[in-house]
Amino acid sequence: MARTLFDKIWDFHHVGQRGDGRELLYIDRHVVHELHAPHAFGELDAKQHAVRRRDLTLVVQDHTVPTKPGMPLRSAHIDATRLGAARHALSLVDVEAPEHGIVHVVSPELGIALPGLTLACPDSHASTVGALGCLAFGCGTSELVHVLSTQVMAMARPRQMRINFTGRLAPGVGAKDLALHLIRTVGVDAGRGYAVEYAGEVIRAMDVEARMTLCNMTIEWGGRTCLIAPDEATFAWCRGRPNAPAGAAWDEAVTWWRTLATDTDARFDHELTIACSHVAPQVTWGTDPSQAIAVDECVPVPAAGPADSQARTQGALDYMGLAAGAALAGVPVDRVFIGSCSNSRLSDLRSAAAVIGQHKVAPGVKAIVVPGSSSVKRQAEAEGLDRIFLAAGFEWHNAGCSMCAGANGDIGAPGERCVATSNRNFENRQGRGVRTHLASPVMAAAAALAGRIVDVRDWLPAGKD
Repeated sequence: MARTLFDKIWDFHHVGQRGDGRELLYIDRHVVHELHAPHAFGELDAKQHAVRRRDLTLVVQDHTVPTKPGMPLRSAHIDATRLGAARHALSLVDVEAPEHGIVHVVSPELGIALPGLTLACPDSHASTVGALGCLAFGCGTSELVHVLSTQVMAMARPRQMRINFTGRLAPGVGAKDLALHLIRTVGVDAGRGYAVEYAGEVIRAMDVEARMTLCNMTIEWGGRTCLIAPDEATFAWCRGRPNAPAGAAWDEAVTWWRTLATDTDARFDHELTIACSHVAPQVTWGTDPSQAIAVDECVPVPAAGPADSQARTQGALDYMGLAAGAALAGVPVDRVFIGSCSNSRLSDLRSAAAVIGQHKVAPGVKAIVVPGSSSVKRQAEAEGLDRIFLAAGFEWHNAGCSMCAGANGDIGAPGERCVATSNRNFENRQGRGVRTHLASPVMAAAAALAGRIVDVRDWLPAGKD
């Protein structure tokens, strides 16, 4: 029988079925961050449960980590997580470790996430590693404790959707633009109840880190997990990672990974084709990622839609301080944030630095760059990217979630308008009253230089895309 990529990985890990109809899926890797770890460890202790597979569990510190240079690397969550990890004898990527960083950046860097594996993480952006062909699921605290205790997750088998991206991306357009275009096209709930496979010529042309950006945003339109079939680019990216197979085991793994593709006659519950050649740089105007437009479009008018849609549009416009029907390009900005698990990898920083060149941050704009991991930070500094950012007037921070989560002191002031490369723009997420516009790293860099929202295509260096 013809099977999808999802079927092949799910069936391989299926270990049983509960009486309530949910299936039990074995979890190969379990990655926990410090925002939820202390509570989970407390639940384990109260139930007198041990962690079933310590060797398959990794603890990371990222959400509450201060990123501004010179700040003490302390928080109540960091301290409690250190104690809990020690008490349960778990591997910890400590905030002071050379591998430290955001969980969704660190797990693929270390080879914890690999093709064909299953992974659980108490964070909704766990799907990031679907870019490697790793079937990952975000989990709540109760599920987190269950996985720690049993190394399985209980889930209803989701329906399946495939999205085919055709054509090619134009200069100045990247994975973040594609993600925002997709979400504005399908809406925030279209993926609910589905496992998603991203496919098509555009996906194959993307590098692995761009694929991670796209997969990272899956939850923003309702999907809990996603996959991209591993290919030669995937194998090259995984080779030599600290926890990846080596020698004969590597050859054996790649042989299996090559089988992880959807059969040509397999069927999906839903398929969608997105033509990409005419997608322009995107930027959000509202308070969820679906409220996005091309940078050369105008914000919508509330009258154009049903009553509930009108109210939602008007509420977003009121919070964002925008006029219906007005152009978004040219709106002044106060702050720019380049970072988060969506866009903080080396390729993101390189693309932003290429736009900056010899330019300077506009007067009155506070601009910060936060690498996704200490490894990314070291690599960027070895290439001199930090010097480009600093010379332009950006702040160069240490690794962590920073303004994306706003749980570590990195927040904006009330009423500030921020262009951010993070994945969410909900009201008050980056500080009370902060108005966040989501965009790509190159769009954010251009906004910092201009002091307003601009079309990055006007700022691209000659011959660059």
